[in-house]
Order: sequence, then C-alpha cells, then structure tokens
Amino acid sequence: MWHFPVAIPPSLGVWAVFMSVLITQLGVPIPAAPMLILGGTMAAMGQTSYASVVCAAVAATLIADSLWFFTGRAYGRRMLNYLVRFSLSLDTTVRLARNTYERYGAPILTVAKFLPGLGLVSAPLLGTTAINVGVFLLWDFVGATLWASVWVIGGAALHDEIVQLMLLVRHNGGTIFDAFAAIFVAVLLYRWVRRWQFRRWLAHTRISPDQLDEMMKSNEPPLIFDARPRSVRAKESHRIAGARPLDLDSPEPIDPELLKRPIVVYCVCPNEATAKRIVEQLHRKNIHHIRALKGGLDAWQKRGYPVEPLPADFHTAKAHMIEDEGEEGEYTVRARLAK
Repeated sequence: MWHFPVAIPPSLGVWAVFMSVLITQLGVPIPAAPMLILGGTMAAMGQTSYASVVCAAVAATLIADSLWFFTGRAYGRRMLNYLVRFSLSLDTTVRLARNTYERYGAPILTVAKFLPGLGLVSAPLLGTTAINVGVFLLWDFVGATLWASVWVIGGAALHDEIVQLMLLVRHNGGTIFDAFAAIFVAVLLYRWVRRWQFRRWLAHTRISPDQLDEMMKSNEPPLIFDARPRSVRAKESHRIAGARPLDLDSPEPIDPELLKRPIVVYCVCPNEATAKRIVEQLHRKNIHHIRALKGGLDAWQKRGYPVEPLPADFHTAKAHMIEDEGEEGEYTVRARLAK
C-alpha cells in the first residue's frame, strides 16, 4: 500500500476538509474541490472514513449557506451587490441565479454548486425571497451531500494517480500545501484578469448618470431600456422617466426606427453585466450608439435624479431581446418594446 505523502496528518484530515469547505462557501476564492478530492483519496487508503469526510463537507456547507441565507433575508438585494463586488466573480451570476430560481424553484439547490457562479449567490439570493427556512435547508442539504460525494468519490477512484502526483511534488521538494497554493494563485489570477477585462470594456462603453441627464434634456433624447428582472421591478416599482422594459426571452423583432436613436441600458447589477450583454448583442448587429448606465438605477437615484412609478401595463407590455445563432454564426437581436 502507498504511504500517503502529505503534510496533513490523517487525524486532521476531516477538520482540514471542514475548514476548506467552510472558507470557500463563505466567499473566499479558494477552491474546496482539491481538498475534497484529497479527502476521498485518504478515505480510499483507510486513513479516514468516507462518511466523516462527506459529513464534514456537508456541515461546513450548511453553516456557511445558512449565514448567507439569513444575511440575504436581513439586507436584501444591496447585500448581493456587495457580495458580487467582493467575490471577484462576474455579476452576471446574480441575474442567472435569480432567473434559474424563478424557473425551477428551491430544487435548483441540488445542482447549484456544480454550476459556475450559482454556488455562492444562491443562498443569499434565496434569503431575499419568501422561501421557508426549512425548505431551503432541506434542498441545501441534498445539494451539499451530492456535491461533496461527487468530489470525494472522484478522489477515491483516482487515488493511485493522486498519490503518484503527490510523490512527484514531494520528490521536487514541495508539499501538498504548495500544490494548493499554486491552485489558489491560478484561480485568483484567472478571476482577476476577467474582472480587469470587464472593467476595461466598461470604461469605453458606459455613461454616468450626469451624462444621461444631459442627453435626456437634449433635442435628441435617448431610448432607455430597463433591463431589470421582472421580480426586481415588482419590488422596486419605479423607473427612469420613459424607460421601456426589456426582457431577454422574446422572439419578436425590435422596431428598426427606434434603433436609430441613441440607446441607454440600465439594470441593478453592480457592474452593469446585464447591460453589457445587451450592448454586445447590438454591437454585433452594427448598432454602436448604445451605452450602459454606470451603476445602474441605484447610481441614478443616489445622484438625486428623479424616477417615476411604473405604469400599470409596464409588465404586460414587455420589451424583449434574445440572441440566436444562425447557420453562419450571425447573431440576431430581437425585441418587443412597450408602447
């Protein structure tokens, strides 16, 4: 039998798994999967039990997710915006998680941790809804058990290869901690580069609330799209004056005459990620006179600019936009605009 060459004593393996998962689920950008795989390898070699490794991971997940859930319930959407900024992950995940939850409900928690971007934001997002705490904990338990079991079983199945890899690391003067540090740096660098690219793009595409106010007072006011999810508009029933609702799931074509005007898109995401998606779609159709509002509706209100109540038909007279890829890779933007 192989002697497992790691710097983690077998007696501390379960605690190492617990702390790794807890730190990850609390939002620190350290992947927990390597430690779960290592735990599965240790279990396969008889240095710990499968049940203890999985239970440690599930307990850590439930503790962290419960904290996020009740934080979301206490502080609402603004806490989600702060979380996205802190996590270094692109904030399209907040909208994706909200849309996914509205479509599938609480059972989405069973697979949320396997989907990039959903794992961290799902718990606080569900905290902002009226879901029962017991229902949340039940589905979160199922999802955490499934997620941890997959990685642990994977580590057990590949334990020979993993041991040989660790032997190679030790032969070159390293330890398991060196391997984990390398993974951490690589993940952090990848996320930072994506965030930097995103901010660089925004610097050339977005406008400030002051600039939008000047445009609205000009002889050629812009066409303003409200790209907030319907659930958000239902809770925060106001808009920038004259804004038209925009949904990303309609097959109906946009009015070409409207696209001749300057276009401004706003949402509630911290870094205008939804607006970025729409801007890029229109750019691919050679429509370049479009900008994203810096800071979204929140920034507009913080600057003291007025908003108006949503009209009664705002949700029924939707504006939509989707992206279809044709046979030659050409993208088509379609939308139905409110009158």
